[in-house]
Amino acid sequence: PVGAIAVLAEMLADEPDPEVISTLSNRVVDESHRAARTIDVLLELSRIESSRNLDDSVDLVGVIAEAVARGRMAADGRRVVVEAVDTPQSLWVRADRAQLSTAMGNLVENGVKYSDAGGVVQVGVRRSERWVEVMVADQGVGIPAADLDRVFERFYRVDKARARQTGGTGLGLAIVRHVATNHGGVVSVQSLEGEGSTFSF
Repeated sequence: PVGAIAVLAEMLADEPDPEVISTLSNRVVDESHRAARTIDVLLELSRIESSRNLDDSVDLVGVIAEAVARGRMAADGRRVVVEAVDTPQSLWVRADRAQLSTAMGNLVENGVKYSDAGGVVQVGVRRSERWVEVMVADQGVGIPAADLDRVFERFYRVDKARARQTGGTGLGLAIVRHVATNHGGVVSVQSLEGEGSTFSF
């Protein structure tokens, strides 16, 4: 965004046409907002990387309910259903609540962003003796097999055109990976192009 702002500003400096000036000015505003979003997400990633407050007692089901509610707001008007399935009434874990909330929110919002109208995003949780596994499944565009190993890298975006439309920074899944790692866990994805994706951590 910073490079785009510089180019647009240079174009504005010599432009006499008021209509073109208005168009370029609007583009500068849009790119400025993109830059601000990227900075906010980078600061969030930096905070998560350095945070070690993992001793809170957190009701994971409550965190999931909040992420589902935020996902429904993001899906408003797009006819994407967001729901929790097979979740217990409560499930307490030792964790950093803010980190879990960020990770869950990122996964659910991604599911909504990459789903077409009429799609469904489901959040579920499984518990074993040793682990709690959270899954977020969508029926969206899916991820090509060649990209599956790279989706958790910083700034990596499978579909750059769609990411620009949805305002993505390419940092959301990197944040999810750091949250999982901070809690001694892992994150993974299974996906079929055109059929959807399931993220688990």
